[in-house]
Amino acid sequence: MADDERTNNTQASANQEQSREPVVDVEDIDVKKIETKRRDLHGWQWWIVAGIAISASAFHLYTALYGLLPAMYQRSIHWMLMGVLLYLLYPISEKRPKDKIDIWDWGFAILLVIGCLNILLNWNAISDREGMPTASDIYLGIMMIILVIEGARRSMGWPLPIVSIVALLYALFGPYFPGLLAHGGFPFKELAPFEYLRTDGIFGVPLGVSASFIFLFVLFGAFLSSSGAGKFFIDLAIALTGQSQGGPGKAAVLASGLMGTVSGSSVANAVTTGAFTIPLMKEAGYKSEFAGAVVAAASTGGQVMPPVMGAAAFIMAQFLGVSYWEIVVAAAVPATLYFASIWFMVHYRSGKIRLKEFSIEAMPKLKTVLREGWHLLLPIITLVIFLALGYSPVKAVFWSLALLVAVSWVGKKEYRMTPGRILDALINGAIGAIEVAAACACSGIIIGVIGITGVGLAFSSFVLSLSHGILPLALILTMIGSIILGMGVPTTAQYVITSTLAAPALAQLGVPLFSAHLFCLYFGVLADVTPPVALATYAASGIAKSNPMKTGFIALATAAAGFLVPYMFVYNPYLLLKGDIFHIILGCVTAIVAVIALSAGIQGYFLSKLNIIERLAFMILPFGIIYPSLLANFLAVMIVIAVFLLQKVRLRQYVL
Repeated sequence: MADDERTNNTQASANQEQSREPVVDVEDIDVKKIETKRRDLHGWQWWIVAGIAISASAFHLYTALYGLLPAMYQRSIHWMLMGVLLYLLYPISEKRPKDKIDIWDWGFAILLVIGCLNILLNWNAISDREGMPTASDIYLGIMMIILVIEGARRSMGWPLPIVSIVALLYALFGPYFPGLLAHGGFPFKELAPFEYLRTDGIFGVPLGVSASFIFLFVLFGAFLSSSGAGKFFIDLAIALTGQSQGGPGKAAVLASGLMGTVSGSSVANAVTTGAFTIPLMKEAGYKSEFAGAVVAAASTGGQVMPPVMGAAAFIMAQFLGVSYWEIVVAAAVPATLYFASIWFMVHYRSGKIRLKEFSIEAMPKLKTVLREGWHLLLPIITLVIFLALGYSPVKAVFWSLALLVAVSWVGKKEYRMTPGRILDALINGAIGAIEVAAACACSGIIIGVIGITGVGLAFSSFVLSLSHGILPLALILTMIGSIILGMGVPTTAQYVITSTLAAPALAQLGVPLFSAHLFCLYFGVLADVTPPVALATYAASGIAKSNPMKTGFIALATAAAGFLVPYMFVYNPYLLLKGDIFHIILGCVTAIVAVIALSAGIQGYFLSKLNIIERLAFMILPFGIIYPSLLANFLAVMIVIAVFLLQKVRLRQYVL
């Protein structure tokens, strides 16, 4: 493998020397057009959709400025607008024509409006008769459950709807389940109103967070995209890293991290950054599988990168009853460790295959990139400052968005937020929020079943029983369950499902609740690089034109730190910046040593190729310092220093 990569690198270098022309011009690379399930409408039908999308964005901006409506009103209007857009834009089957809206989809949209208007117009009466549903409550509840599940199927595929259907069947047929899973059962006349008319079901916390926070951050991302921020992030990453050893690979890691701060999808992150960085990596001499794997692993890490964290941060704050800023601060070090590991993976791989400095004359220059796009950093910096000062996420993102529109006029003319661009951003933001809203609504059905049946307690008891109260075994079981539950499911839904079922079991074993929730989030997200359902890997593989399964397993190895870091912060809360400053610094330093050793061990290279003993030592070392111990930390540092010195001596002898 190394010889093949070295040959590719030699050929690329030779071609470059012969032509003296740029191998890749990032200005000429178009973002790959990914086939979408959405319709491509024109004429009056498009104007109707655009009008609804603009209305949705205007509604959320209005409530961000003047205050959110009471919970059920805010959530009902949000889902009514998102649901109508969903049925008008997503056909019942991919085989249906995508240039027009089918007649039955108009009907589905009208039924969804009726279901939401019933809450908006009759909420006082509904509240007064809580626990005594009428026939209309039951029928409308059944209708809304069907519409939510079907909408999720259209926009995201089958995984989440199947989990929702299984949850409903579990609620209906509880007496027929064995052991701890058995319960009295709930007929549809009880279950449907519970899911429809309470803040424990469809209109529960996930949809509430979508209606208040997530939509605005998606809209913020749409405005950033319209202003050229996406390309600016990629150019900045390439300019900062392109000339260093393994530069194109490091650019992919940095670009994915920057995009991940505002992106809500690992797949979207992979195709956006990968369209630029994968060709650069291949031209530099990396094999296609490794190039795709790096982009997939880094893009997946974007879902645990503050401040957005794939929208899960907002829901986590609501579940835990803490401030959003506290989530952002605590999650910063683990996310940094994850990206640092991938960074070192790229660095050591480039050394192993003797990747020469890859000079591209047309590569963006740092001064030029910053001069033309520095203003695009101001809204993001402002967002972080507002959050740090204690502003609500709603207010923080609103004023950051307003600042973005204002400062866009100091940049390049083609990136100014003209009225036309603003309208495009309002439309694209609302359309981009559809899938998240559908995931949140469908997740609400699962949350409702968990609440009404008490299956969460049963699941916790099952984990505790199977692990015999042994924390490491419980963590492993939770990891496996979170990865399985997260396969093919968006980040928001991943977190909602896994944290609701698994986190209480860990909490009963003494794991702090925040650590338990973040543990579940990490492994739910890592499903995107875990074969066989590795969506981010397959997206990156399509751009790299590599073998999907081979790329998937390389991505799994590249993301190895993601499987280690959660165990580290469970046993070492200092990594979540909790505790005294001495132990926080010590914990962070030794954690960095661990991920460096892990990266070098996996790649088989440090200053030079590792022999079998050195490689085994580096592979085992990170597991020895999961539990905080001064002795273990000291030994880990000494092992790294010893290998460093041994390799220095060998290199000197080789030169002599």
